[in-house]
Amino acid sequence: MSATFTVIKVSSREKAGKGAARAARRQGLVPAVVYGGKQAPTLIALDPRLVMRELSRPGWRSRLFDIQGENGSLGRGLMRDIQLHPVGDYPLHVDFQRLAVGQHIRVEIQIIIEGEEKAPGIKRGGVVNIVRHTVEVNCDAEHIPESFRVDISGLDIHDTIRWSDLAGTENVTPVMHDVDFVIVTIAAPTVEVEASEDAAGEGSAGGDEKKEASSEG
Repeated sequence: MSATFTVIKVSSREKAGKGAARAARRQGLVPAVVYGGKQAPTLIALDPRLVMRELSRPGWRSRLFDIQGENGSLGRGLMRDIQLHPVGDYPLHVDFQRLAVGQHIRVEIQIIIEGEEKAPGIKRGGVVNIVRHTVEVNCDAEHIPESFRVDISGLDIHDTIRWSDLAGTENVTPVMHDVDFVIVTIAAPTVEVEASEDAAGEGSAGGDEKKEASSEG
């Protein structure tokens, strides 16, 4: 599977430092840097709305970007880190990692659960237990999955989906050493568990009452 890239428009930024970053923010832009790929870091700035748009979409950490400047592409890579304002929650700085063809990288892939409304186990009162919301993998730059989509529409209570059940894992290797770890399972209804615990408690209480009556006799 060849990689697909999301184009993101940026502008060049000539100076580094806090003063230059504040100047970019005064212009309504987010200061950023593109690093890696055996090239010198490139200072850029971009529209904060573009950053928030990508944050609102699932799988932004593993989405491949074609970073387009005024004079063409500055490279292709990942949005590695986004510094957000602690109060306003708007972007203050973005780090892009430039990727070279054939480069191997460790990246976190988001798990997206689908088909909950059709799952027999859910209809019977079961609860979706997502064991892993993301999976960290090693892969080359041309085969980074944007996400792993997990269809649970056929799962009943106590059924599970493991790493080996996922589609799109042919060109990636999980960082975890566990051979076939669980991704998601359908747990039994908590109401049934509580009811059985209450019944067990009542049975124990009844046995205690009989013992007391016997001893009094």
